[in-house]
Amino acid sequence: MLNLRQADMPASRRAFLKGAATATATFMLGTFVPFGRFAAAEGEAAAPKAIFDPNLFLRIGADDSVTVLLKHLEMGQGVSTGLSTLVAEELDADWSKVGFDHAPNNPQVYNNLFFGSYIGTGGSTSMANSWTQMREVGAAARAMFVAAAARQWNVPAAEIAVSNGVLSHASGKSARFGELVEAAMKEPVPAEVTLKDPKDWKYIGARLPRLDTPGKTTGKAIFALDFRRPNMLVAMVARAPQFGGTVAGFDDADARKIAGVVDVVQIPNGVAVLAKDTWSAMRGRSALKVDWKLDGAESRSTDEMVAEYRNLAATPGLKAARRGDAAAGLDGADAHEAEFLFPFLAHAPMEPMNCIIELTADGAEIWAGSQFQSIDDYAVSQVLGTTPDKIKIHTLLGGGSFGRRANSMADWAVEAAQIVKAIGGKAPVQLVWTREDDIKGGYYRPMVLHKVRAALKDGRISGWQHTIVAKSILVGTAFEPMMVKDGVDATSVEGVSDTPYGIENFAVDVHNAKSAVPVLWWRSVGHSHTAHVMETTMDELARKAGKDPLDFRLSYLKPDSREAGVLKLAAEKAGWGKEMAKGSGQGIAMHHSFGSYVAMVAEVSARDDGFKVDRIVAAVDCGIAINPDVIAAQVEGAIGFAMSAVLRNRITLKAGVVEQNNFDDYEPTRIREMPAVEVHLVKSAEAPTGIGEPGLPPLAPSIGNAIFAATGKRFRSLPFAGPISA
Repeated sequence: MLNLRQADMPASRRAFLKGAATATATFMLGTFVPFGRFAAAEGEAAAPKAIFDPNLFLRIGADDSVTVLLKHLEMGQGVSTGLSTLVAEELDADWSKVGFDHAPNNPQVYNNLFFGSYIGTGGSTSMANSWTQMREVGAAARAMFVAAAARQWNVPAAEIAVSNGVLSHASGKSARFGELVEAAMKEPVPAEVTLKDPKDWKYIGARLPRLDTPGKTTGKAIFALDFRRPNMLVAMVARAPQFGGTVAGFDDADARKIAGVVDVVQIPNGVAVLAKDTWSAMRGRSALKVDWKLDGAESRSTDEMVAEYRNLAATPGLKAARRGDAAAGLDGADAHEAEFLFPFLAHAPMEPMNCIIELTADGAEIWAGSQFQSIDDYAVSQVLGTTPDKIKIHTLLGGGSFGRRANSMADWAVEAAQIVKAIGGKAPVQLVWTREDDIKGGYYRPMVLHKVRAALKDGRISGWQHTIVAKSILVGTAFEPMMVKDGVDATSVEGVSDTPYGIENFAVDVHNAKSAVPVLWWRSVGHSHTAHVMETTMDELARKAGKDPLDFRLSYLKPDSREAGVLKLAAEKAGWGKEMAKGSGQGIAMHHSFGSYVAMVAEVSARDDGFKVDRIVAAVDCGIAINPDVIAAQVEGAIGFAMSAVLRNRITLKAGVVEQNNFDDYEPTRIREMPAVEVHLVKSAEAPTGIGEPGLPPLAPSIGNAIFAATGKRFRSLPFAGPISA
């Protein structure tokens, strides 16, 4: 596999990765910093400034249609609606005429402003980084339309009104956008624009219908897996059964006998079968006989890895956080000790990894649900021996991601490039991963172990020692120099090392476990496990102190903090402390991630076969609500996504081989399992922050705390169905 290490990259590429990693770290660590660009390192070109030229971001047709070119991937999170809302608001467009398309991979124009000169969607940054820029695009276009109308009508620009895509003047003159578009786009782009006062907003804050819903409902929406090129071949790759294995040799005689199979080629990661259609490629791959070299491959079972994690946790680790003197605070106290174990987790998006690549005279074209275009084009260019500017990416809708499409190693794009190169570019190649490839293919949320020792004196936390063991997501990648400090991977400890709770004597250590199992950020990254540990432990300490779990948390927060605000709102809306039926209970949890604050109250009831999650009440503070309905959908979706991880899902290994295969043994949340969900938004004038990921972290601890309230049984490790290891 191509190794995207920073040392191997040209200065220009290191520049945008520097910005990308710094911004990603900022959001992953839960600290929102509203900066737009990053200073370049000495000798490197500065990142491009935010551009709001409507000619680059909009296509307005003679039929009055307004198409917004998205610099961020629409993968189900609603960013197509959100970005278009910002433009339409300032443009005064007719919402029924607004549509979207994805922008080309030109980092000089379509960069994520929090990622430097880099195109990418991640860290729940899409709306936050675009908040001002896309409104300026709309305002600039509006000003250009007004200037064109003023010129044609010979009236002062200040006397022209714009509403629902129509310009009008008191004289009776009027024109639609489509009638003026050619003249308007020839007007100079304003150097500066004035944005609307919030009191005049028509679309921002409204529950506008999503722009991507009709196409997805009718089947007209085109995902990468739907796309076809003339004379295209479909490729499937046979990969080693153990991570780190390589091809020792193979026999493709039987594979070539399968009708439709055209070619079989070896690539660094395995053996690819190319065929005229997906089914033939699948059958051809099944007929392959591959000998694997497994020296150095991961051969341990999950139990063995857990044992190693426990041994590591018993030794001093890397210092991730220090406040006060945790050891002194624990000395002589009746310490509470707990272990939390979290399994590897697959992302399992509905659309598995795939892309089409076609060679051109000096580069290639790619059709994919590309999430990190500036990594994908660089990675492919390295395989093909060209430069990123020669790689043209046509970004198509992504059928989910949850982090999987944002691979810092660009694994699936690299595989496709290696295959098309191996066949000499004689045909376009569509690489397709099956569901089994997806579940067994790695790049999982890391397996993580937490050990906590905490003590109380006079009802207050006197000391807290916290140890985390996990394989680092970032060590060995291009992000390491920016997001790994003194060996500490920020994504392993976020949500613990930066806890908002005012615990005076606090220490966090981390161990970077070693394994050939590839790991990657999973929805909410480190917060997916750290929130559960922090909020479960806070609950346990509250009960040990004889205090209400809500009051106990609030006593460690500033009264006017946003954390306290969401806790109070969730408690109010859920009726916290109300009398519950026998066998039922409430649990509360709060977490800050990606610049946003989310608290949840769960209500559960005990059943003969376990428990049922009946209700989740969520309170969210993500700044200005651009579209409250999309925000609610993201929180509801995060709950649905995470429920299966809470209830049952895990990736386990036996002698290095992944035991799970498909949705029969890695089962998504079923509709029958979904609780009633309420989402309440804190009214805010703060700039918008992330919402794609923050709805996940508080779910597991709120449910676990509710189960304890209902039954007296405490669940620490996930999933709640049982331990991942004896």
